[in-house]
Amino acid sequence: MNKFAGLDLLASAVLVMDPQGCIVYANPAAENLLERPFKLLYKLQLKDLFLNGDELLTGFEQAVAQQFADRRQDLILERNGHEPLHVHSIVTALDHAETPVLIELRENVQQLKLDREERMQDQNKENKELIRNLAHEIKNPLGGIRGAAQLLELELPERDAKELREYTQVIIKEADRLQVLVDRLLAPNRLPQVIADVNIHEVCERVRSLIVAEFPKGLTIKRDYDLSIPEFRGDQQQLIQAVLNIAHNAAQALRMRMAEGDAEIVFKTRVVRQVTLAKIRYRLALDLHIIDNGPGIPPNIRDRIFYPLVSGRDGGSGLGLTLAQAFVTQHAGIIDCESRPGCTDFRILIPLP
Repeated sequence: MNKFAGLDLLASAVLVMDPQGCIVYANPAAENLLERPFKLLYKLQLKDLFLNGDELLTGFEQAVAQQFADRRQDLILERNGHEPLHVHSIVTALDHAETPVLIELRENVQQLKLDREERMQDQNKENKELIRNLAHEIKNPLGGIRGAAQLLELELPERDAKELREYTQVIIKEADRLQVLVDRLLAPNRLPQVIADVNIHEVCERVRSLIVAEFPKGLTIKRDYDLSIPEFRGDQQQLIQAVLNIAHNAAQALRMRMAEGDAEIVFKTRVVRQVTLAKIRYRLALDLHIIDNGPGIPPNIRDRIFYPLVSGRDGGSGLGLTLAQAFVTQHAGIIDCESRPGCTDFRILIPLP
């Protein structure tokens, strides 16, 4: 019987090493974390597994020399052709000559979360700059195109005016449509914040009434509120728009479930303590979830949903989530999303006083 069988049930990755520093056992969690089956890990050395495994190797050597019982440290382990691993490592000296060292690797979820939030902040800044530049580049020639179409319409020969005006009107209407799109792109940069005390539940109730009015049948909107959440300083209209954009996308995704009568959106509010947002630690933060039981976000756009002009719906502008992210960022907050078929959860975190 395998003497390490009990380690197979652990959620953290475990490697057992021989005196030469080779892997002689890896549990299923280690196979998942390292993305290799045991037959490929067997007899590998740490230097073959990680590009920067020196600290782990030093810990192994000290454990073999019985310099400590266990050694703990946070590491970023780089691998060839794979994402770096952010782990909390525990190197333990075993009282066994054939297998003197056990290495446990626990994925550092908090570090991954911080890195993800940092990428989202950087992405948001890049998006804002891209949108602003793109919108200004489009705006000026757009006005010229519309004006030229109007002048052309005035110069049309009388006998052909009715027939040809149809084409000039297409140009004018499409120019107007693009103008509206450009104005929406520029909106977060143009609109000043109107700072006042904001009650997040008033924001949610306003959005709820708008969604119910537009989708009166087959959709249930549930509320799971923590009424102890204090008011905070912010722009209520911007937050209404941010929550509305997310909830409206959810409602659009639920059309098939509405036909069956079991579509559901949940507004859930909580307080979280000691949270880090954009590298700043806050004592309290609002934790708002907008959850739907729709089909989920398509995997091919899941990592790009906050990019401008990315939409998973035919006819969608791809601006709703971009604007929502911009408005929440102006409140020193972040938006995150987890999605799978049957459950999409948008989470908004905003600092509280």
